[in-house]
Amino acid sequence: MFSGIVEEAATVVSLRKEAENLHLTMKCSFTHELKIDQSVAHNGVCLTVVNLEGDTYTVTAIKETLERSNLGLLTVGDKVNLERSMLMNGRLDGHIVQGHVDQTAKCVEIREADGSWYFKFEYEFDREMAKKGYLTVDKGSVTVNGVSLTVVDPTNNTFEVAIIPYTYEHTNFHQFKVGSVVNLEFDIIGKYISHITQL
Repeated sequence: MFSGIVEEAATVVSLRKEAENLHLTMKCSFTHELKIDQSVAHNGVCLTVVNLEGDTYTVTAIKETLERSNLGLLTVGDKVNLERSMLMNGRLDGHIVQGHVDQTAKCVEIREADGSWYFKFEYEFDREMAKKGYLTVDKGSVTVNGVSLTVVDPTNNTFEVAIIPYTYEHTNFHQFKVGSVVNLEFDIIGKYISHITQL
């Protein structure tokens, strides 16, 4: 369980394919605090630490994860948003995030707004999935590359988010360009409500 409050944008130092799996080795400031079997969200994808070596650690993404997320598009040197799992005695500063990416979206517009930024994203709309809560609603929550954000001006297949300078500088949002592919996790509460209303 996560909150969508990114701790750090870590650096990819190695990528190794093994059959259908991808082993990602990352470098971050809190590697020494990690343990084998610990869950860490990578651009919003919950992955398990499988190896620790010096100031780096390794996680493995399977085929299903690679097909549903942007992790298979990473290259050495890329920045990845990291969040360790929530502490049960801590504040929930973002929203309830599972670390289970639903699909990817493409950045289609970036606007600077006198010190902040607006990013517009477009995703593939599926009416049946929307009935199950896989959609965005105005002022609702959405997770983009693991960052908990508030939805602005949604349509059936697009939405915007406003990014403050701190988030822009401390996550990989500052690397986004028009055409960048990001991971989306729709709000779990919306999914449950949609399911209940169809029973």
